[in-house]
Amino acid sequence: MEWLGHAKTTFTHSPHPLALTKKDGTSTDLVSICREATPPCRLNPLLFNGHLQTMWTAIKNDGPPIHYKRKLFENEDPNFKGSFAVDFVVPPFSETDESLPPRTVNFTEEEFENIGSLDTRPMLVTLHGLSGGSYEIYLRQVLAPLVTVGGDREWAACVVNSRGCAMHKITSNVLYNARATWDCRQMVKWLRKTFPNRPLYGIGYSLGANILTNYIAEEGSSCMLRAAVIVSSPWNLDAGNRALQRTWIGREIYSKTMGANMKKLIDLHYDAVSKGSKLDFAKIRQAKYLHEFDREVQGPTWGYPSEGAYYRDASSVDSLFAVRIPLFGISAKDDPIAQDEALPYEEMKQTKYGVLCTTTLGGHLSWFEVGGTRWHARPAVNFLNTMAFEVELDAPGNVIGNGLSKGEDTGDTRFQPMNRKWAP
Repeated sequence: MEWLGHAKTTFTHSPHPLALTKKDGTSTDLVSICREATPPCRLNPLLFNGHLQTMWTAIKNDGPPIHYKRKLFENEDPNFKGSFAVDFVVPPFSETDESLPPRTVNFTEEEFENIGSLDTRPMLVTLHGLSGGSYEIYLRQVLAPLVTVGGDREWAACVVNSRGCAMHKITSNVLYNARATWDCRQMVKWLRKTFPNRPLYGIGYSLGANILTNYIAEEGSSCMLRAAVIVSSPWNLDAGNRALQRTWIGREIYSKTMGANMKKLIDLHYDAVSKGSKLDFAKIRQAKYLHEFDREVQGPTWGYPSEGAYYRDASSVDSLFAVRIPLFGISAKDDPIAQDEALPYEEMKQTKYGVLCTTTLGGHLSWFEVGGTRWHARPAVNFLNTMAFEVELDAPGNVIGNGLSKGEDTGDTRFQPMNRKWAP
């Protein structure tokens, strides 16, 4: 417990951080940018630990009103057949659609045909947390100050919803998991083609943060995103799973709740998921905790012999070594879900491309301040604005357009962090 909600903030990073040049010609580095982007962490003193912070998310308020128009995409890779829903931030409108989340309607065919643009606004690609969606308050609090600022510092943005989430109807038996980078990858390629002049950035939350880190690492030096923010990532899923099972509250509150949410997702989309499926739905219905759900769903679906094998293969902690764009991680040390022991402290010290900011208070995707705002939105927004408008990423010596770093020392190549076990 910190005095009156005043959390301590710590930065973990390489002793040789990524050198960058600002547009005014001055030199800086990734650590300096992350530190300057991070204001003091002053949280609601009544929510004085991670459990209270995290559980307060169940107290719903409307949050900033972000409006979306949705488009369904069919994945082009036959290994990952099925549709996924992408919600694009648009100006406010008055229409409603009861079949979609609040303030969300579908694009008309004519609207979507004309969506392409040659403008140079930065665009943010967002991935939400487990069983969430574009409606989540934690992500709207980041989007709001970016997309409503107006003028030449206004952003465009979209949210890639995981399959079956945010009232999207699953169309195949291919679900999503912690390595489900395929829909994100197709979306980034589509955005690059449709908005050729827009610099692309990413932000991921919780499970979406793990997916986004894996995607960035899989792309390596060819990543089309210029920088990314990783919020409340579980990083090491195996360590996190063991930590959840170790305590009563971790097992009976958090793991049980997340398991129930995923079972509801399966039940809701049973008709599509069950076609040609290897799943034993009787065992899935008997599952009580998240690790039991993963044992009965992720194992048979993707060929993992155990949930532990899945967690180790899907974790993004080692993926960090393959990241080749600036990455800013934000986590709370009292997070009861993405726990402190699973955070990549030693890994962050070994890569110049990442900085991890940890706060002693904040919980999971929470960081509630007095008044209900969430602190994580401020460092995330500040970092993204700095990278988009103040840093010259195309300058010599900086990270250039396709994600390569000039003069980069690749070091010992015997360890290949993305040489994963699972393959389509």
